[in-house]
Amino acid sequence: MAKKNNLQKEGSPTSEKKSSYTAKDIYVLEGLDPVRKRPGMYIGSTGPDGLHHLIWEVFDNGLDEAMAGYAKNIEIVLMPENKVKVTDDGRGIPVEKHPQTKKSTLETVVTVLHAGGKFGGEAYKVSGGLHGVGISVVCALTDYMRAEVCRDGFLHFQEYSRGKVKTPVKKAGKCDKTGTAITFSPDSQIFSETRFDEKRILKHVRQQAYLTKNVKIVVRDEREKPEKSYGFCFEGGLASYIKYLIRSQVPRHPNVYYGVGEKMGILVEAAFQYTDEYECVEESFANNIYTGEGGTHLTGFRTALTRLFNDYAKKNGLLKGAEDNLSGEDVREGFTGAISVKIREPQFEGQTKAKLGNPEAKTAVEAVVSETLADFLERNPQDAKAIIEKCILSSKARKAARAARETVLRKGILEGLALPGKLADCSSREPSESELYIVEGESAGGSGKQARDRRFQAILPLRGKILNVERARLDKILDSKEIKSLIIALGTAVAEDFNIEKARYHRIIIMTDADVDGSHIRTLLLTLFYRHFKPLIESGYIYIAQPPLYRVQAGKRVEYAYTEEGKEEVMAAIKKEKTIGISVQRYKGLGEMNPAQLWETTMNPENRLLLQVTIDDAREADKIFDILMGNEVMPRKKFIQIHAKKVKNLDV
Repeated sequence: MAKKNNLQKEGSPTSEKKSSYTAKDIYVLEGLDPVRKRPGMYIGSTGPDGLHHLIWEVFDNGLDEAMAGYAKNIEIVLMPENKVKVTDDGRGIPVEKHPQTKKSTLETVVTVLHAGGKFGGEAYKVSGGLHGVGISVVCALTDYMRAEVCRDGFLHFQEYSRGKVKTPVKKAGKCDKTGTAITFSPDSQIFSETRFDEKRILKHVRQQAYLTKNVKIVVRDEREKPEKSYGFCFEGGLASYIKYLIRSQVPRHPNVYYGVGEKMGILVEAAFQYTDEYECVEESFANNIYTGEGGTHLTGFRTALTRLFNDYAKKNGLLKGAEDNLSGEDVREGFTGAISVKIREPQFEGQTKAKLGNPEAKTAVEAVVSETLADFLERNPQDAKAIIEKCILSSKARKAARAARETVLRKGILEGLALPGKLADCSSREPSESELYIVEGESAGGSGKQARDRRFQAILPLRGKILNVERARLDKILDSKEIKSLIIALGTAVAEDFNIEKARYHRIIIMTDADVDGSHIRTLLLTLFYRHFKPLIESGYIYIAQPPLYRVQAGKRVEYAYTEEGKEEVMAAIKKEKTIGISVQRYKGLGEMNPAQLWETTMNPENRLLLQVTIDDAREADKIFDILMGNEVMPRKKFIQIHAKKVKNLDV
């Protein structure tokens, strides 16, 4: 996204009028008003994530029915006018009068916060919903909602708007099945954008289908003709999911490990397979909720893997002494695995449920994985040998890389190293206002040095294309003079010594030519930052400069265009003025601009356009880097064939 760097001073609280604070200033919010007043507390945000969270809340109720063994089919239908209908063939929400509220149970569930079947009793032994706010939050944040329930031989329905009941619960005829259907449209008073993203929905549903095997989930998009329909049903569970995750990679061994079992009332399902990649992909779930920060179940998974692999390697003479023991780091290189637990009373840390805290989950996972993995290794000796050899190779490489790192960047030396001679540093020592421009070649570096504001802008020219780090270990990376210069200039160190607090610049701007070579250099640098300096991206420190593609001149009038469409707009505007003699210059390199032009178009915070690099989906980003920068040619060829028609401004 484009980002301006102007700063505004906040007003002083002492300058504001003294406000009252009496009984009349205390508001009591009733019913679902708290949800409408502070929607972010319940769905995270009112942006795209929060919008789609409405679907997940309803969809999760169907999944809970499936996990309880009562539902086999769930359907999501995207309808015109931003309506969504989610249907399941579970038991159906009860409709009889509730003993506490004296209203229909359906109305109670939909309109009362913290009302649901997940707080006790036997309705749900395992469930993703803990707080009982799911469907009531959807009711509060939609301008229209209709609940239909097939139960006890009849179809019942009730309608709502913005948390308020619009009709009583009514019978709409007989019904020979059971289930619940919720239709809703998001409230435009709450959400600025109310169109649902089909791709996002399919990704979430696919993952949930892997976690709930043998349940059929259908997504239909009726918003445009022809209608589109997608169906998901996986018999293999997590084993199928692992095959999906590594679909574009080369497996190290043919068989996927898959283990399932129950200990201490906790159902454990685990799967993994090794590839020839260096990265580790670990995904953990509790009651089908993705726990991005891991937790006790992931800890138990890791512990069992490391112990079992060491035991097997020693038993078969593949490891000698204790000093050769495989570490957790050795075991995780090239590892793609997933662990899922179904637990009666999950304890999540934080409202986002990103980390599981149940201590018993570690014990249960460790026990199930130990038993099933020992059996897998004994039954599949060729797989076992390939896995252990991969881990031993990783161990040797790790030790070599550590020795290289200690030699080049050992503790205490980094601070003493002189900054690279080619770095034209800024005078400011305040990281929050300092910028580092990484440019290609001495020519662009020279222009940048002359154009910059020396107070806060530093220039680091790189000679040629840096090493592709996608398939390189740290010891080889540190042998690269250009990368070493960049690491020293950043000030953060690397690998285990990385410390983002020591970053010398909070804006690190990649500024390359607008041609094929410039794009390649930019991709190489992004690969380096993603693989070895990811916290810099996550903190919003990495940017891409957008130099203009065209300079359009008519007489004394000069305009710059940053896109093909922009050029056409500029030329059309000039032609309207009936100006004679228009010259268009296509910039292919930063060196073609003089310092004044470079400052005016690309480096001046008042005028420039910067794209901030973000990671919305780490797994998808990881996959793209594997395809574009990895050793395998076929996935890259397929990617090029699929996207060839979208290419613009290709230099030939």
